[in-house]
Amino acid sequence: MTPLDLAVIAAYFIATVGLGLWLSRDQRGSGDYFLGARDLPAWAVMLSIVATETSAVTVISTPALGARGDLTFLQLPIGYLIGRLGVSLWLLPGYFRGDQETAYTRLETRFGPATRRALSLVFLITRFLGDGVRIFAGAIPLALLTDWSIPSAIVVMSVVTIGYTWFGGIKAVIWADVIQLVVYLAGGIAALWIASSLAGGFGETLTLAGEAGKLRVFNPSFSFTAPYTLLGGLLGGALLSAASHGTDHLIVQRLLATRSLRDARVALIGSGVVVIAQFLLFLLVGTALWAAQLAPETTPSNEIFGRFVLSHLPSGLRGLVIAGILAAAMSTISSSINALASSLTHDWYASLTGERDPAKLLRVGRAVSLLWGTLLTFGALGFHAFTTGNDTPAVVLALSIASVTYGALLGAYILAGISRRVTGPDVILAAVVTVVIMLVTVFSARLATAGVTILTPLGTLAWPWYVPIGTTIMVGVALVASRLRGGTASA
Repeated sequence: MTPLDLAVIAAYFIATVGLGLWLSRDQRGSGDYFLGARDLPAWAVMLSIVATETSAVTVISTPALGARGDLTFLQLPIGYLIGRLGVSLWLLPGYFRGDQETAYTRLETRFGPATRRALSLVFLITRFLGDGVRIFAGAIPLALLTDWSIPSAIVVMSVVTIGYTWFGGIKAVIWADVIQLVVYLAGGIAALWIASSLAGGFGETLTLAGEAGKLRVFNPSFSFTAPYTLLGGLLGGALLSAASHGTDHLIVQRLLATRSLRDARVALIGSGVVVIAQFLLFLLVGTALWAAQLAPETTPSNEIFGRFVLSHLPSGLRGLVIAGILAAAMSTISSSINALASSLTHDWYASLTGERDPAKLLRVGRAVSLLWGTLLTFGALGFHAFTTGNDTPAVVLALSIASVTYGALLGAYILAGISRRVTGPDVILAAVVTVVIMLVTVFSARLATAGVTILTPLGTLAWPWYVPIGTTIMVGVALVASRLRGGTASA
């Protein structure tokens, strides 16, 4: 690493912290801190959504999918776009009725405050676990670059991000996301150009990949075990996106920060189009690395792209790409901190205490932000220990963990719209059952290896089916519980 690389990375760190300090100057209450006074432009929110949902996991792990496989992963983001269209039509209008602070305020109207807090807790667990993986993935290139241990890289990166998030709130998060997206997309384009050049040019890369069957996008076969099939990708991707972008406060918070329902729809649907293009870019980076023979089987999946950056990019550009990877990781950390703090402050603290003073909630929110930043750091350290010796790409691990609870969240919103008989206790019971079953499902392969052989068939289930199955369990259990209870329809 050269002084120029260090200068590029240092300039990025200084700029993001400075942005947080600058944007904190007009904050007077929790509405400014958590929702940006509901005055953020649609295009900025759109880019922030893309930066948040893909983060460092995309930059690190998606090239590995292209290098080791083909382009069938794209079936999933195509499903994401379908899910976003559904959310924009059926869920978004409800978020713009009244003055809602979080994604779970509307559940209180239908099922009561206990259900709101229970589903908020599901969100908190989901976000904590999923983003622990993403932070860990983002620390890998920093560790390779500096010769630090991965735990040291996690701590340094987290401390810097906690700083600008604590000061600037959601405005700092969103505007930093915009910068971060531009930085790491520029790095991705540069990496594709150089990797293709090493393989003999972009045309030669596509020719070699086409002959090897690595440009296949659609896999029409039906399978519950193959991870990327057309039906599994479209259905699983659509429901995963509907859950993550329609019920997960990490994304809903951004949509609530826009100026109108129309702006929220533009931001949401537009982000789906950009995400498809972004996944294609990083999959093609992996394809080019394969064509250049820079992705040997002996290299762990999560290190393929990082090693290429360190070994083959020129000084300055290497610093830009590393800064882009760090930008993506920091986007995840900052977004998670602010969304988790918003949910805990409004769904739990304000809901239980009745506190409504914006200035008091601002102080509480900042304190909770610091708490969540610390917890996420420890979560990333835990996943580093958990994944040692495991070659599963971090993007798959992160989405698998998120899928544990997304079915329960999406099912709750579906129940609110299809049955007046279902009550809050029915929803809470169904959520508990769903999360337990999905936890067993996600970790069934490890449990089977540990001796619980009855779970072996379940361990072969492809992860894109997790959300459809979880949603079905959630809706089914709640409907059955309401029938067994024999209660009357709720108002």
